[in-house]
Amino acid sequence: MLYVCATPIGNLEDITLRVLRTLREVDLIVAEDTRRTLQLLNHFEITNKLTSLHQHNEHARAAEIVDLLKSGQEIALVSDAGIPGISDPGAELIRLVIEEGLPLTVLPGANAALTAFVQSGLKTDAFYFCGFLPRKHKELREELNKLKSLSCPLIFYEAPHRLLKVLPVLREVLGDRQCAVSRELTKKFEETIRGRLSEIEAHFTKQEPRGEFVITVDGAEAVQKEPVIDIKEQLLVFLNQGMSRKDAIKATAAVLGVNRNLVYQHALELKDE
Repeated sequence: MLYVCATPIGNLEDITLRVLRTLREVDLIVAEDTRRTLQLLNHFEITNKLTSLHQHNEHARAAEIVDLLKSGQEIALVSDAGIPGISDPGAELIRLVIEEGLPLTVLPGANAALTAFVQSGLKTDAFYFCGFLPRKHKELREELNKLKSLSCPLIFYEAPHRLLKVLPVLREVLGDRQCAVSRELTKKFEETIRGRLSEIEAHFTKQEPRGEFVITVDGAEAVQKEPVIDIKEQLLVFLNQGMSRKDAIKATAAVLGVNRNLVYQHALELKDE
């Protein structure tokens, strides 16, 4: 069994009892950075075997881990912070385990994107997680142009040294939308700045960005498209075909994709003309 374990994103008290028990009981812990994970294990007085799986060795190491799983070993997969596979190594291993028909389970826990999203104050009925944006300016603009029409909030991860490079491009491509920028989540100096993108940019121009950032940007505003065909014109088409006014209103609303009450108002105007 492969146990995909969430680890704290800052505050060590956020680790779950289930993850702690699993890290103690498995045959092997696979970690993004064994040094970081060793600090976590030492804090909770856990002694267990460690091996690494990171972006530079995941392709080769994944096959080795699958062989160990096939031999009956139980293995825990952890990243430096949060859930493995979410903007962190682990996704390739998970896909391979699934392809081989081997059992796996995810032990949920802390996640930076969801934590920042909830405290952003933006609508939370849906969101689009974008992870880290491209580093090159051209690719960054191209990616944002693909995202700018989405009506749900967009969530990005960003490093402190890139924040002031990314914020102006977000504003230029997406418009000066409402935004929340969170840093040092769950840590002592946790902070969330809310406002328009221009205001956020001005804030960090005066205050040097420090810590890892989560940027949550509001979605695009819904724009009511004008019907291609005039409502009264379409009503007259149906009425001239012999439909009752009630049926013509219903049919016009369905054909043009507009609110039935709006069509009804136009029907009343036609009656008075």
